Amino acid sequence: MPQNQIAVEFRNVTFSRNHRPLVSNLNFSIHQGEALVLLGRSGSGKTTTMKLINRLFTPTQGEVLFDGVPTTQWDEIKLRRKIGYVIQETGLFPHFTVERNVGLVPALEGWKPKQIKTRVYELLQLVGLNPEQFARRYPHELSGGQKQRVGVARALAADPPVLLMDEPFGALDPITRLEIQQEFRRLQQELGKTVVFVTHDIQEAFVLASRIGLIYGGELVVLGTKDEFINSQHPESLAFVQCLRSLQDTL
Repeated sequence: MPQNQIAVEFRNVTFSRNHRPLVSNLNFSIHQGEALVLLGRSGSGKTTTMKLINRLFTPTQGEVLFDGVPTTQWDEIKLRRKIGYVIQETGLFPHFTVERNVGLVPALEGWKPKQIKTRVYELLQLVGLNPEQFARRYPHELSGGQKQRVGVARALAADPPVLLMDEPFGALDPITRLEIQQEFRRLQQELGKTVVFVTHDIQEAFVLASRIGLIYGGELVVLGTKDEFINSQHPESLAFVQCLRSLQDTL
């Protein structure tokens, strides 16, 4: 792909703590508009990989490029405002209304109040929450699924080109989770956002991904489409595919 279609690039990236590498020798690109799912077991290094993108971690070796520029050369605040971030515990401010939570980054960016309100209402509508009903509520008045939708709306508020999502739907019940996964996939395709999504759930990866990156022992061992993933002979991808088939066989 041409250089201008690459949103994020990892070049020989290793990140160590106490001289122990958490991820090693990562070399891959994330293309604009794709949904890349980082899949792996707990402790494999997938969240560490994600945190290297928005400079919550800085590579011990190598470099991560955002928009063609190494993250170490970006002003951290400017970099993070270009990257929406959604986590499992949505991190909503409990004493702020939904409207104020979603409008937080645009307010920091100096948007006018009327502009912020229009954007907030538009986004709540987009994530399936009626603004008339939800804008003035507080987080404690929302269900888990509703909080997660507000978290997604907040991450999209300043229209960042890249969205990072760290197991955001993990705490939801299975029905709500599937509904939000499907809605989010529709949203991602509609908005054309570049999304990096961390999960240990193979079914979730198959619902959301345009490509899957499998991380095992801190290394990226498989990177490809769903078909390429299914056909991979790496023992770890075989284990995940077997898990997926077992789940389907029990239905």
